[in-house]
Amino acid sequence: MNSPTGDPSRERPARRRLKILGVVMLAVIACVAAGVGGFAYLADGSSDRTDEEMTCCWESGATPAWMSEQIGIRIPKAASDRRAGYKTGSRHDTGLLVFTLPSREADEYTSRLIRPGTKMIRNFHPEEKGYRPAAAFAHLELPEPEIFVEGLRRVSLCPDDLKTPEGQYLRRCVDLFAHEFKPGSTRIYVRSTIEPGLTPPPATSK
Repeated sequence: MNSPTGDPSRERPARRRLKILGVVMLAVIACVAAGVGGFAYLADGSSDRTDEEMTCCWESGATPAWMSEQIGIRIPKAASDRRAGYKTGSRHDTGLLVFTLPSREADEYTSRLIRPGTKMIRNFHPEEKGYRPAAAFAHLELPEPEIFVEGLRRVSLCPDDLKTPEGQYLRRCVDLFAHEFKPGSTRIYVRSTIEPGLTPPPATSK
């Protein structure tokens, strides 16, 4: 008489296949977990390196007056909240300059800087809020102008044949942003790529 549980010789290969499948599944899960852990570790390491790069190589002593002279962007007398930074790099340095003007005076100032007939453009393709360039205005405790859409205008300028009332003083190519961050107040941002070699004056204690 046949066993009610079936043929044992048929059950053994089936159990063996199930065991092998289980081992394979455990191996796959372990590999996936290891990969996720490794990716997270690399991501954390990359984030740490980015944070280190963000805080590295800023020179003390880079005052707004000194940066204004090096770039050739004159700061109007009416400007307030003047800030500046200078970051050294292996291939090039970067200078930052920021000041705030009443919006009407900011419009007059930029019109004296750019060529007649040239218009500053809006920021049609803003960066994400977490955007952090190598030389960030965050060093000056300000948001990056590239993230703004409302109230922002931008232009790139070089000193070649720029014979406007303010452009004639320009010494280096710059990216210039004008952001009306609140009604009646416009912040002027300037970023300039500079050949290595400039030395800011020693920082003075307050």
